Amino acid sequence: MKGWSEDDPTFMREALSGAQAAAEAGEVPVGAVVVQDREVLGRGHNRTLADVDPTAHAEIVALREAARAIGNHRLNEATMYVTLEPCAMCVGALAEARLSRIVFGAYDEKAGACGSALDLADGGALLHVMEINGGLLEDECAAPLAAFFAARRSSGKPEKQS
Repeated sequence: MKGWSEDDPTFMREALSGAQAAAEAGEVPVGAVVVQDREVLGRGHNRTLADVDPTAHAEIVALREAARAIGNHRLNEATMYVTLEPCAMCVGALAEARLSRIVFGAYDEKAGACGSALDLADGGALLHVMEINGGLLEDECAAPLAAFFAARRSSGKPEKQS
C-alpha cells in the first residue's frame, strides 16, 4: 500500500456523487469512477435492483463504461476509486481488466476482498497485482452506508441487499 496522490480526494468525491445517486434510487449507496491520466473514463453506482442484475455493482458498471470509452477491455494504467472496499467479484473483474490501482473509502469487514474479509488483491490469488489504497475519506464514504442500513433496520426490511 502506497500513499495518496493529490488528485485522489477529488476523484473519491466523484465516486461519492455516485453513491448519492445510488441512495436516491434505493440502492446500496456505493459509487465508483475509473480514472486514467486525470480523466474519468467511467462512472458507476450500484444498480442491482434497477438492472435486476446481481453483477451490477458500482465497480462493474464503471468498469464497463470505461472499457467502452477506450474501446479496450484492458485498462492497464487506470485507477478505480470506489466508496466501499470491493467484494471478491469486483476485485476479480478489476484484475481481469488489469487496473493498476484501487483506491477505496470505507472498509467492508464482512465482504471486502482487499484485506478486510479476504485479500485477493495481494498478488497471490490472482494473476494481476494491483496497488491498493484503502481508507480515503473513510468517514464520508461510510456515512451513507450506515444511514442506508440503519433506515432498513428501522423499517423492518431485510438488511442484506447488494
